[in-house]
Amino acid sequence: MLFRRNHSDRVGELAKRLHDAQAVTAELIADVVAEACPRAAAASDAGRTARIDALIAAGAWSDVALELVQIELPQWQLRRLLYEDGAWHCALSRAPNLPMAVDDTMDAVHDDLPLAILSAFIGVQRARTASGDDDVQSVPRLTTATGRPVCCDNFA
Repeated sequence: MLFRRNHSDRVGELAKRLHDAQAVTAELIADVVAEACPRAAAASDAGRTARIDALIAAGAWSDVALELVQIELPQWQLRRLLYEDGAWHCALSRAPNLPMAVDDTMDAVHDDLPLAILSAFIGVQRARTASGDDDVQSVPRLTTATGRPVCCDNFA
């Protein structure tokens, strides 16, 4: 429990830093990855961190933010991205095919597009930490050498 509280405090501080930032920097992205991206280490095996490193080197901050959402929140998708009244409005959703009235989205607003996406991303991470929902499967999914799924439930 202490880990969760300390982790949520760090993610909360990161959310405040994103809100106060004027633009994305490589250091800010490094802090986001360090504090809110536990799957990034596993993604290095699949070569995805090399893509993120290349995007960071190119300064493609929006693409970096979208790649982090795709890696860390595979069940979430970008639902809406809107520029209105000088600010970017970003909405991430688990069920983007539902009507907006019934969809439970994580919304964020910022003057900078990548910061709006990252703010919504951090909002999802904070909500998951607070609720204890880490998208962890109760039964691990294993496959045989032939690629067929195997059920690991214990029905006893």
